[in-house]
Amino acid sequence: MSLTKIIWLVVIVLVSALGIIFFSTSAVSKTYSYTIINTYPHDEQAFTQGLIYDQGQLYESTGLRGESSLRRVELTTGKVLQIHRLPPPYFAEGLTLWDNQIIQLTWQEYTGFVYDSQSFEIRQRFNYDTEGWGLTHDDQYLIMSDGSDLLYYLDPVTFTVVKTLQVRDGSLAITKLNELEYINNEIWANIWGSNCIARIAPQTGKVKAWVNLKGLRPISLVSNPQAVLNGIAYAPESDRLFVTGKLWPHLFEIKLAPGLEGEICF
Repeated sequence: MSLTKIIWLVVIVLVSALGIIFFSTSAVSKTYSYTIINTYPHDEQAFTQGLIYDQGQLYESTGLRGESSLRRVELTTGKVLQIHRLPPPYFAEGLTLWDNQIIQLTWQEYTGFVYDSQSFEIRQRFNYDTEGWGLTHDDQYLIMSDGSDLLYYLDPVTFTVVKTLQVRDGSLAITKLNELEYINNEIWANIWGSNCIARIAPQTGKVKAWVNLKGLRPISLVSNPQAVLNGIAYAPESDRLFVTGKLWPHLFEIKLAPGLEGEICF
């Protein structure tokens, strides 16, 4: 074999290998867009960290030290019906409803709170070893994010970590997993600082699809790095999906729509 043919063979092999690497590490999951079904008022002072829909109302966790709270909110008006304020130094984070109790994380205080869902009375405090970001649950475990590419499954009684799940799109690690919601056997996760929601298979950690909410953030807030998308709530009985963001003046009810072919969410 001539030297020229050997060189071309090496080039072909290298190009093929690079193509395989690029394909395996690139985000290849399907991307959805959205249509707005309804727009509701939202407290534009609320630094939204966690959001839950339950029986026509919302529970909301708001952050920032000295301003953190747990709230019950009227969906259609955005009116705060009930509020519990967390004292400094607590920075409230993710939120979920479990067995008539509300469970709320804090960011860097390694402390969670368990409330009576009606009175907001604190029933219990618990600790964890990572930062607290998002929180949701399946039928068996609490599921927590800490801003990394890991999801932590917690025993809902002892709050100990039972297992972890790495989140990937292809071989690309998906980090900054933030506010969570469990929807139709998928874990939906806001990706902090982006317009993206990842739809994650709980069996494998694979991103099954992306939801691109580009254009939903109010134009007046685009230049504010804190006013990012964060907040997913789902009403299973009516198949309604709600989203909002930190300091946003509106909460949106949306429906998914097909995205552009080959569109990348980030």
